[in-house]
Amino acid sequence: MKVLLISGTNHKGSTYTIGRMLADKLNADEIKEVFLPKDMPKQCRGCTRCIIEEEAKCPDYSFIKPITDSIDEADILILTSPVYVLHVTGQMKSLLDHYAYRWMVHRPSEKMFSKQAVCISTAGGAGMKSTNKDMADSLKFWGVGRIYTYGVAVAATSWESVSASKKQKIEKKINRIAQKLKKRQNNVTPSFKVKVLFYLMRIFQKRIKINPVDYDYWEAKGWLGKSRPWKTAT
Repeated sequence: MKVLLISGTNHKGSTYTIGRMLADKLNADEIKEVFLPKDMPKQCRGCTRCIIEEEAKCPDYSFIKPITDSIDEADILILTSPVYVLHVTGQMKSLLDHYAYRWMVHRPSEKMFSKQAVCISTAGGAGMKSTNKDMADSLKFWGVGRIYTYGVAVAATSWESVSASKKQKIEKKINRIAQKLKKRQNNVTPSFKVKVLFYLMRIFQKRIKINPVDYDYWEAKGWLGKSRPWKTAT
């Protein structure tokens, strides 16, 4: 099993600590880490070249390519972000913006449909639900088979100052998530919502054909016919 942990800050605080705790409990053969903005310091320019041409045309491709490779190689993705004004950090948002071309409406990778992912957020008091949704929305539109979320109000500004009782509750929850991930690992099938989204986008591609690059991609994959990404995912 390979795990990729993407941290929404360079800081190894409560959010990172919980994400790493989960990664360590999975008994993975390999754990890779990406820190933002260190590993992706650029913001999306909105040039749309990744969509209307190809992803390699992105001006930030040299930064994105190694992260994309790590995403594709991983069996489990863990995205973490502390709550910044009720949402993800700007650097996490910027990374996800770079993957617009991988949304289901464009060119999703079949590799995503056999993966599991966890979104983790922390805050002093509130905003975990909307923050996790920011990350989970992208994962769902990438086609990730199973997505879990965990948000917790740590009532502290550092992991060291989180109460012992709170840490115990967090570890119990992380243990349960880890067990779910390990139990499903060898039999990951896309959730009902992900499949519905795929079929809606399939209809869109067949009828609208807005972007020839996207249409050609879907046609080449056989998805406009009888092939499905969850049957071919490896």
